Amino acid sequence: MATPAIELKSVSTVYEGERVPAIRDIELTLESGELVAIIGPNGAGKTTLLETINGLLPHTRGQVRVLGRDVARCGPQLRSHIGYVPQEFQFDETTPVLVRDVVLMGRYGRIGLVRRPTAEDRARAQEALELLGLAELAERPLGKLSGGQQQKVLLARALAKEPKILLLDEPFSHLDFAAREGVAELIARWHRERLLTVLIVLHDLEAIPQSCHRVILLNEGRIRHDGARERVVRAFALSYGG
Repeated sequence: MATPAIELKSVSTVYEGERVPAIRDIELTLESGELVAIIGPNGAGKTTLLETINGLLPHTRGQVRVLGRDVARCGPQLRSHIGYVPQEFQFDETTPVLVRDVVLMGRYGRIGLVRRPTAEDRARAQEALELLGLAELAERPLGKLSGGQQQKVLLARALAKEPKILLLDEPFSHLDFAAREGVAELIARWHRERLLTVLIVLHDLEAIPQSCHRVILLNEGRIRHDGARERVVRAFALSYGG
């Protein structure tokens, strides 16, 4: 039997200084190659769940395994196989780092911080720039870009890593409709062609990819529904006014 890409068993996470878990008793398995969306009201624990899976936020109970390995023990090594795009990002307009260098950073998880990028690394970064329509902005400082452009840069950085897993937290939040459609198609294509495992948090129910294997409804830190898109979206609308 194949090892799941992501597996959480009775997982709870409590933020430092808090008593109430942000997520609690999470039982979740994603098989390799699945595309799963997470929906839920504000404060449901969606971002906490992604950060826990990525090992950025230590869980306080249960077990988190990614690619068959314990995140608590192997977090840095596992993150070299995970492309992560956070919801919250803020780059001051004086941020001098160039777009091409930000995207190239996606390769350092594979090659290490002390090694110099090779021609292959630069080619993969350039490919990601072109896929996101950012090639003409490669020499621009990141801080001079719009929020939507910055969001595309972060997605390009994640794709340049050539990850096995993509964790995407509201990846369309700063994009206009046309850009959202293009990025959604790109994610779906990468998922399909590269057999990526994708876990995507969404606020806009209309943005749930048609190719989703299933949708998870999270609220008050717990999984309330996990199943087919239509059924879970209907449950969200009935219960939470979505």
